[in-house]
Amino acid sequence: MSLPTLDNPLLGPTDRLPQFDQIRTEHVVPAIDALIESLEQELATAEAGVDPATWESVVEPIERLTNKMHHVWGTIGHLFAVKNSDELRDAYQAVMPKVIEFGQRRSQSPALYKGLRSLRDSSSFQDMDRARQRIVESLIRSADHYGVGLEGDDRDRFNVIQQQMGELRTRFSNNVLDATKAFQLDLTTREEVDGLPDSLLQLAAQSHGDGATAENGPWRITLDYPSYVPFMEHSKRRDLRKQLFLASLTRASSGDLDNTAIVSDTLRLRRESAKLLGFENYAALSIDAKMAKDVAAIRTLSSELRDRAFDHAKDERAELEEYAQAHGAEEVRHWDIGFWAERLRESKFNYSDEELRPFFPLPRVLEGLFDIAKRLFGVTIVAADDKAPKWNDDVRYFEIKEPSGEQIASFYLDPYSRPADKRGGAWMDECLSRTRLDGSRRNPVAYLVCNQTPPVGRDPSLMTFNEVLTLFHEFGHGLQHMLTSVDYGLASGIRNVEWDAVELPSQFMENWCYQPNVLRELSGHYQTGESLPDATIEKLIGARTFRAASQLLRQLYMGELDLRLHDSFDPDGKQTPFELMHEILPHYSVWPALKEDRFLCSFSHVFAGGYAAGYYSYKWAEVLSADAFAAFEEAGLENEEALRETGRRFRETVLGCGGAEHPMEVFKAFRGREPSTEPLLRHTGLAS
Repeated sequence: MSLPTLDNPLLGPTDRLPQFDQIRTEHVVPAIDALIESLEQELATAEAGVDPATWESVVEPIERLTNKMHHVWGTIGHLFAVKNSDELRDAYQAVMPKVIEFGQRRSQSPALYKGLRSLRDSSSFQDMDRARQRIVESLIRSADHYGVGLEGDDRDRFNVIQQQMGELRTRFSNNVLDATKAFQLDLTTREEVDGLPDSLLQLAAQSHGDGATAENGPWRITLDYPSYVPFMEHSKRRDLRKQLFLASLTRASSGDLDNTAIVSDTLRLRRESAKLLGFENYAALSIDAKMAKDVAAIRTLSSELRDRAFDHAKDERAELEEYAQAHGAEEVRHWDIGFWAERLRESKFNYSDEELRPFFPLPRVLEGLFDIAKRLFGVTIVAADDKAPKWNDDVRYFEIKEPSGEQIASFYLDPYSRPADKRGGAWMDECLSRTRLDGSRRNPVAYLVCNQTPPVGRDPSLMTFNEVLTLFHEFGHGLQHMLTSVDYGLASGIRNVEWDAVELPSQFMENWCYQPNVLRELSGHYQTGESLPDATIEKLIGARTFRAASQLLRQLYMGELDLRLHDSFDPDGKQTPFELMHEILPHYSVWPALKEDRFLCSFSHVFAGGYAAGYYSYKWAEVLSADAFAAFEEAGLENEEALRETGRRFRETVLGCGGAEHPMEVFKAFRGREPSTEPLLRHTGLAS
């Protein structure tokens, strides 16, 4: 699986790790030009060889084309997310239209489409294993969604739309990154930092630079997660909390970085593209390839969860306001919720998030996480930093091995926030996928990317508990990618997994962070090595359901907003997307809407990521993940033998099957039945 042999580190064998230590921005344009020229020739050869239609003549050429494109474009896209620069943006935007154009050309190939349909209709199709059948069916559906059936002006218009949407996604993402980077709140007096924990003062001084110290400042607060969240939870300056809150809420909604028009244009183009393909709206197009059968099924689940949560959320608001007023607050507004919620939680459970940080240094958390993977799934994870080129000195590299010593996978870990050139959030992406396309097996390699608090001074990264949860979440995604047992590259790992099931392993892993024995393993004070005291562990587990109803409603709100924008909303009608947002919010929030709310302008999951008409997937998959974890609870969380056996079944089904089988069949193979909502409601304290 070779690429064009040029003196360009982006090109070369597709089973090789990207040469991050050699790649420069000037390599991007010539690499894509050479790649596409080569792939055009391969595509022409593939089109000429589809008759007779066999797996080898139709599907394997598509996988080769996919692998070679991903090896180059995926590497560029990864750098675009973790090492952004003006020069890389220019190069990225210069080649993106060419990449989209080739993708359309391949997806709309009449010859390949005819070959796929002939293969599906042949007698040999019934003799294929289920993985091959699913791949063929998925490729046909994908071609349909990419407009293979369109002709003439409709096809031309559809392809123009794809180019425009690609450009809008990139601009949206860049604007959010730049708006986040542009805001800085510089503080110079002790009164302005009253209440802030030492860890934030150290980070804020480090962010400011120029000789700033945690003791004397000056201090720089940003909209980056490790800065923003602790400031909102601890700052006693209500006016500064309001300033920071509104800056976050209105990110990328004004000036040169305004995403307002991009939101409307994106919705309009998505709706038009769906109608060209024969769908009523974009939601119908999106759900056509998902686990949920229709919008009604999604809303049935959402309504059930909302009905369970809403009255609880009212009680949570009343309790918060009562506590705040008893402690001197005249009123509680949106920028006060985080502050008073943290005070209330401290009073109820007698610990603070900041007190936990010293017990969660990243090296100790990784050690505990890897031990869990070994206990449950039988794999050993070892550091191999000297075996992989990296894009940043803070990046780690690890190998995953079977008990026999056989290496089966590896992954990069990029843990720390870098607001100057790295986008926010956390994600897992594939570097290499598992395949046996040309005889020998290519092992999977994953990118695990977080944005947690970086080390300060000589201390290691001291993680909040939410950062620990995030690491476990992304590692769960990585496990599905890396522990796949599927050798077809188009269905291994997370490939070909219905989008609304892909969060199952990630959310499943979060549950382990609330088990006492796991918390003892994960924790170790960075100075003394002491684990979290049992009393603190008990309080931390008890706090799991603190304000859980409000958090659940927030997720349901974003899911419903996303669905409505892509379902019944008319982008050319009188109502704006922001007016729709204010219309929906009262059904999911016990707090009044703010006229300043421009949240959609930074809703990157939907307007720059893959969650359009699919944000509901988080809750849909959380039902699956909670029920899957319940199998371990039923087996006995203190019973090591039972855990190993249940973990083996989870690995063989949920983690191993990838996209080779429908996720409902995979879930039933593991659980023995269809999923229930009761475990999720129980875990969130909302069970009957």
